Amino acid sequence: MKRKFIPESIFLLFLLISSFFARAQNGLLKGSVKDSATHEAIPFVFVAVIDSASKQYTAIGDQLGNFRFANLHPGKYALQISILGYKPIALPVAINANEQAPTLFILLSHDAVSLSQVTVTGSTKNTGQNLNVINQLDMVLRPINSAQDLMRLVPGLFLAQHQGGGKAEQIFLRGFDADHGTDFAVFWDGIPVNMPSHAHGQGYADSHFMIPETIDQLNVYKGDYTTHIGDFATAGAAEFFTKDYIDNMVKVEYGDYGYNRIMGILNLIGKDKHIFSKYKESAYISAEGAYNAASYFVHPQDYKRFSVFGKYFGKLSERTSLSIEGSYFNASWSGSGQIPTRAVTEGLITRWGALDPSEGGITDRTNANVILKTTYDDGSIFKNQVYYSYYQLNLFTDFTFLLVDSVHGDGINQRDNGRNIFGYNGTYEINSYPGGRHLQTVFGISSKIDMGQIALRQQEGRVILDTVSMGNLYEQNVSAFVDETYHFTDHFFVNAGVRADYYYIQYEQISPAPVLPGLFPNPDSSGTVTKAKISPKLNLFYDVSHNVQLFIKGGYGFHSNDARVIVSNPNANTLPTAIGYEIGSIFKPVHDMIVNVEFFGLNLQNEYTYDQDVAQEVANGSTIRLGIDFSIRYQIIKKLFFDMDVEYSHGRFTDSAAGHNYIPLAPTLTSVAGITYRNPQGFSASLRYRYIDNRPADSQNELTAYGYFLLDAVVKYRYKQYELGMTVENILNVNWNEAQFETLTRILGDPPAGINQLCFTPGAPRLIKGSLTYYF
Repeated sequence: MKRKFIPESIFLLFLLISSFFARAQNGLLKGSVKDSATHEAIPFVFVAVIDSASKQYTAIGDQLGNFRFANLHPGKYALQISILGYKPIALPVAINANEQAPTLFILLSHDAVSLSQVTVTGSTKNTGQNLNVINQLDMVLRPINSAQDLMRLVPGLFLAQHQGGGKAEQIFLRGFDADHGTDFAVFWDGIPVNMPSHAHGQGYADSHFMIPETIDQLNVYKGDYTTHIGDFATAGAAEFFTKDYIDNMVKVEYGDYGYNRIMGILNLIGKDKHIFSKYKESAYISAEGAYNAASYFVHPQDYKRFSVFGKYFGKLSERTSLSIEGSYFNASWSGSGQIPTRAVTEGLITRWGALDPSEGGITDRTNANVILKTTYDDGSIFKNQVYYSYYQLNLFTDFTFLLVDSVHGDGINQRDNGRNIFGYNGTYEINSYPGGRHLQTVFGISSKIDMGQIALRQQEGRVILDTVSMGNLYEQNVSAFVDETYHFTDHFFVNAGVRADYYYIQYEQISPAPVLPGLFPNPDSSGTVTKAKISPKLNLFYDVSHNVQLFIKGGYGFHSNDARVIVSNPNANTLPTAIGYEIGSIFKPVHDMIVNVEFFGLNLQNEYTYDQDVAQEVANGSTIRLGIDFSIRYQIIKKLFFDMDVEYSHGRFTDSAAGHNYIPLAPTLTSVAGITYRNPQGFSASLRYRYIDNRPADSQNELTAYGYFLLDAVVKYRYKQYELGMTVENILNVNWNEAQFETLTRILGDPPAGINQLCFTPGAPRLIKGSLTYYF
């Protein structure tokens, strides 16, 4: 009963307060905005109507390009519509008293990117996030050549790869070492990429299956303030959406140290052809094959990747659309892993060497996705999605070498075997106008089931020696939410919501073979547990003008824990609460510049985790992080753009004494920036840097994870249907550590107890890649 009361009370509160702002009914103006080339809806357009006294009324179109103005006084108005990447238009309209003007159908044509068209007040009214306009611009301007480049579109996000290129990257954001996704949620066309109770890491998010050329849109959410996203979204989340329509193309890439890639996209339905419907349809298939020897390592990585993706999108009627998608991904690699610093300084191996060259793995993922969306006469939207994924990972690593077993070594095998993922997402969006003010209400429900077998085994040279832990997993997350955005005045609006998550977790341990002497303990962790979590959110926005917006955000979130932790501790708080809060502004100090500033904080109740490398739970205690995000986008001249993101974070454990309360590997100062010359035909170029500061590698700050500064460049030349490109990574050819960890290891010549030291994976040297693309 209590859960039902919370969303209803929010709704009634909005209606009560809105009555103070009610006005007499006058004229009504509404319309729909579409792309002139595809006749598809353009979402989130900025619309303004200006009366004869120069008073301006504004609105933001919905996901289907619809806009609406109520209570307009009779008279003549100028209607203006604009959005990034399209040519703005202006036209006269007339409003009569108590009459509804005919619905306007407006077509916009593509145009060069111009920041003068951007109004920052429109950046949050349908997404609840101020980064929307920045993300749109970055998708157009920043070079995107890989799945890693897609992830780096998130302002302030850094990645680190520490095993052979095929494993999910380590993620850093807002003072979090989010491991492989524990505190950062990733979605691809609505399918969760993160995997709970994964064999290698909680929330493991491997995005390598995404083909970058097929990605159309990115929504970024910093913090835990977004109602429709739950598990793992503490530091933030990213939603990637694929293109509905795409041109035929073939792209070939070749580079230093054995890098090769070929990618192609082929439309399957000709222009004005139909399969299921008389309305517009599209279907295409995209595939890529890549090989990266990374032969600068003594033992080359031999990273092989193959991906294929197919999509059908069609309008079944004027108001109903259907999307059907399928993809398959497979990768294999070898890795040199993390090596102790002393192994290099003492001359045992070179910087590019390996102490256990058998590291590496193989993985594959298959996705199927169906989305049906219907719009009704009143503007409400009903969206249903069902998806299925099949996933496998067979990973071989060696972190401690001779510390546990001086005879066979400490190699481990982590296997996520035959994971089946079933899911459903449903949302119903209602747009109403109580008191003449816009109220957007979204109801949502979802269910996700993970089924599979997870195992940790001892191995030597990829030969299995013994089983440390193995079990069958069944984990289901059912969630429901209500989210409401109400515009109290022309300048002030509120987004509020509440989310409920329910978990049913079952883990059945399979009795392993006897554990060899000196290996990890092997307790029985079978069991069934249910857990629930309620997460309220509240975000306030005030538009000072069309070029200045202020906001305050707050919310409760969480990240779930491994099933083996939860069933072993059924009464413990294994879904610790994260409380996030921030205050900031997005504004345009000059005509062609956008600035976003956020002061943020996040309190995590307990950084409770499960170490899959040793099959043991780890309770690190509560933490607090305080920091600032700063982003700037500036159009210097028509084709020249500058962008910069700077993020500073101060994080500490709150239960530990001063000097022993550092959060290992938590980033402190990070920055990325670039200058881009963009030309649709002819010459284009981009010069960019990535910087991360030194940071503590242990809780006493006795070991330092060293920072780095990298400079990259991209040059392209487009002539009609051909595009020639060249990329230079790490222009200055600096020696840098991509991944770094404090690890107790034992190598040849060490005492039996081993030595606690910084271990690292070296970052790539200077790399030069060339590409040729043909569009047809």
